[in-house]
This record gives sequence, structure tokens and C-alpha cells, in this order.
Amino acid sequence: MRYFVTGEQHRKSLLNALVLMFLGYIVLLWFSNGLMYFHRMDLTPESVKLYYLGSEEQFKPPRSYEGMLEVSHFHLFSMGMLVVTLTHLMLMTDFSIRLKIWISGLTYVSAIADEAGGWLVRFVHPHFAYFKIGAFLLLESSLAALLIVVIFSMIRARARMHQSHPG
Repeated sequence: MRYFVTGEQHRKSLLNALVLMFLGYIVLLWFSNGLMYFHRMDLTPESVKLYYLGSEEQFKPPRSYEGMLEVSHFHLFSMGMLVVTLTHLMLMTDFSIRLKIWISGLTYVSAIADEAGGWLVRFVHPHFAYFKIGAFLLLESSLAALLIVVIFSMIRARARMHQSHPG
């Protein structure tokens, strides 16, 4: 009874709508992340090496330590916030604990691996270009899986709210 007297059902509906709008925004972020990657490189090791190591023939300088540090500094914070937010939202879904653990773990590992990949190519060995490509693909896939799981769950919850409280 208190649920209806306090208007909590309307707040839950509003919260659901706000989270869905946030997730729509994150879908755009996910898409633009892919576009940025493919603007600079493609899925070939040669393109990754060229981006990080540069080319004298093409007059492209290698990525600088300072430039990479600035990007990493921003990415470590922003990706951490994004991943903790999405995994937190996923914890509230009805999906199995096993699925939640796998997607969460893959997302955290791939976000760190994606950030480390460029450093490894630039300062350890060019063959880490394969690692960078794999980490990028795993990050995009795991973020997509997180988004799909949470969006599906939110839409399903919204439909259940409307069925149980029409009008």
C-alpha cells in the first residue's frame, strides 16, 4: 500500500526511463568509440604499428609518451566510471550470476587490455599490435553485451510495470 501512497511506482517508472535514456547515450558513445578507432587504424597489425610507431617514409611521428599518458589518464578514469556504472546496472537485472560475472570480468579486463595495448606496441614490441586489436574487439563486444543485457532487462521491466499498473 505504501508503494502507491508515496507514488513510488511513478518514481520507478521515471528512473527506468532515465536509465534507458542514459543507455541510449552510451550506445552512441560505443559507436563513436568504434568510429574513432577506425579513423586512426583498422584491424590489421600494420595499421596499428603505423599509428603507434609512426613512419619515416610517410612523415608520421611515433606517438609520444606524454601524449599517450594524457590519453591514458583520461581513459582510465572515464572507462572505469563507464564500466562500473554499466556493471552496476547489470547487477540489478534478472540474468544469472554466472553471466553477470563473465560479462563484468570480460569488460574490466578488456578495458584495461585495450588501454595497455597501445603502450605495449609503442614501448615493448610491435607484435603487440595483435593484442591491441584483440583487446579492442573484446572491449567493444563486452560493452555491447553489457548494453544489450541491461537495455533488454530495462525494457522488460518497463513492460511489466505497465502491465501491472495500466494507466
